[in-house]
Amino acid sequence: MSAWPGLEAAGTAAPSLPAAGPGGRYQIGRVGTYPFQDRPPLVSVTPQGLFCPPGNFHIDPWRPVERALITHAHGDHARGGSQRYLAARAGQGLLHKRLGANTDLATLEYGERLTVGETTVSFHPAGHVLGSAQIRIEHRGEVWIVSGDYKRTPDPTCTPFEVVRCDTFITEATFGLPIYRWDDPRLVAEDILRWWDGNREAGRASVLFCYALGKAQRILGELSRLTDRPVLVHGAVNGLVACYREAGVKMVPTQLVSETEKGASFTGTLVLAPPSAGGSTWMRRFGDYATAFASGWMRVRGNRRRRGFDRGFVLSDHADWPELLRTVKDTQAARVLATHGFSDQLARYLREQGLDAAPLATPFEGEAED
Repeated sequence: MSAWPGLEAAGTAAPSLPAAGPGGRYQIGRVGTYPFQDRPPLVSVTPQGLFCPPGNFHIDPWRPVERALITHAHGDHARGGSQRYLAARAGQGLLHKRLGANTDLATLEYGERLTVGETTVSFHPAGHVLGSAQIRIEHRGEVWIVSGDYKRTPDPTCTPFEVVRCDTFITEATFGLPIYRWDDPRLVAEDILRWWDGNREAGRASVLFCYALGKAQRILGELSRLTDRPVLVHGAVNGLVACYREAGVKMVPTQLVSETEKGASFTGTLVLAPPSAGGSTWMRRFGDYATAFASGWMRVRGNRRRRGFDRGFVLSDHADWPELLRTVKDTQAARVLATHGFSDQLARYLREQGLDAAPLATPFEGEAED
């Protein structure tokens, strides 16, 4: 691991989650009962990003800083230019891909604890994409969790979400409305395979748009349970697929679209591409093709019609509404701060339930529509 000046090992694992109370339910903090309300917040918003004063570090900063703790490799959370980075070891390959091979990046195993300034920090699985992590910060007995992006549904390509008890929980709220509820992703993969098979029989190619990091690999991983047919991928997807394979993630075979023989027919193939490829000259090579988009936004049918896709598959790497509420309960947090997405709506709902909750404004995008 790269050295971070001033860092010291603080043990091997954070405290485990205590048992639930009667009936399997946790006691949730009520408004005005926060036990550390006489202290300044452990994490606050600055022009550079989320900042922890006692640790003298930023979390997923949106401007260059001296020390940056990173939750995962998506571009709205992992930005270049900072002097030193610290992240979960499982995401090291993706972060070097994002930030550059010569980036000063130190890593920790999930659950490994480290002293940073006056705080103790550790990374815990977020279940969002490969190497994604929640960041646990402890200072003078007070514990905060910065969730980054997360989900609770099964995903064969990354470590499942781990519940970690805390006093303040900073949660994403990308899909923080009751309308957003996910189906079993294994059933979604079966729908994708049926759509692909239907297009093969009709003599068409199948072009499935999805985010290049996380969603594409998840689809490839889910399909590996159902078929061993190769899938063609856009160049933006290919390099990230390699990072997943190096991490031992099982996926169907893939081939770069650009490496197919000149003049070859794409009839019957499945192609994964980022949304930015739609409508570009890159699409002309496929001849007769059907399009689809895999995203949580496809839960609202109007989004599919507005974007002009033939099909929409509801598949998200973010928590849906029930998962957001379940996670707030599971953490036993006395205070909840909601960021990006429908943060105002989620915080308002939690306050209506008697919880101490508020929105926290940040430029994180969550699952952007483009």
